[in-house]
Amino acid sequence: MEILSRESVIYNFSKEHKPIKKVVSGTSIEISTYDCFEGQIQSEDTEISALDWDRVNPATGPIFVEGAEVGDVLKVKIEKIEIGDKGVMVVGPDLGVMGHRFSEMQAKIIPIRNGKAIFNELELPLNPMIGVIGVAPSGDAVSCGTPGEHGGNMDNKMVTEGATLYLPIFTEGALFGLGDFHAAMGDGEISVSGIEVPGKATVTLEVMKGISLKQPMLENEGVVTQIASAETLDAAAKLATELMIDQIVSKTNMTVQEVTMLMSAVGQVEVCQIVDPLITARFVVPKSLLQQLKVSIL
Repeated sequence: MEILSRESVIYNFSKEHKPIKKVVSGTSIEISTYDCFEGQIQSEDTEISALDWDRVNPATGPIFVEGAEVGDVLKVKIEKIEIGDKGVMVVGPDLGVMGHRFSEMQAKIIPIRNGKAIFNELELPLNPMIGVIGVAPSGDAVSCGTPGEHGGNMDNKMVTEGATLYLPIFTEGALFGLGDFHAAMGDGEISVSGIEVPGKATVTLEVMKGISLKQPMLENEGVVTQIASAETLDAAAKLATELMIDQIVSKTNMTVQEVTMLMSAVGQVEVCQIVDPLITARFVVPKSLLQQLKVSIL
């Protein structure tokens, strides 16, 4: 298995980056990451205003996948996620949903012990997931703090162990990277941080030919999900919904009217995050329904 250390980081996704590793399609690789602050916050006494904000949300990469071409899809199977034993959260002015209520930055260190996150004396369940994961976009570089059609900072708690993410490819080799792990995060990521942790993920990267996507998709054991990012939550939710409906229409003999009614009965519009420069939503369809329809979306 290939191994990639966290010393090779990018702060934006760009087709101009030189790859730090090349792999063939089907390779499994273990990728180590910093937390989203690149380890700058080690205690609650850290002077938050002194942080280097140009070093936030680093992604380890980029990885060049041989055979990946514009218009293909990169299949990313998340085999394993391991996280560190200490996380950090922050709040501050103009950050997240509640930022208008805060006059100064504050950080909180959260130990990870015995499979729980310890918040004061509360034991919180873990849901380790990857916040930033994507490929190079087609145009200008996109900050690792921003989501989009290339993936990026989607902060989707479904991007976790056992899930498979599908990313549209916009440049030769895809130029894949990931980072920004969370020990736990609720839908919305309302404070602008989950429980931010360093860690490592084992992923298998595979190039898929003959299919195309406009925005990322994801599947796990029970569901298929269309992810979409846009300037508002309404726009992101509507885009995710429409893209999923179009996918199902294209695979069946049902009309768009019928699929719209069907999705209104069984589909779920869910929030990923509402605090990044673009907002991310997902539309979720149970695989049991797709099995009845005898279709495979991906």
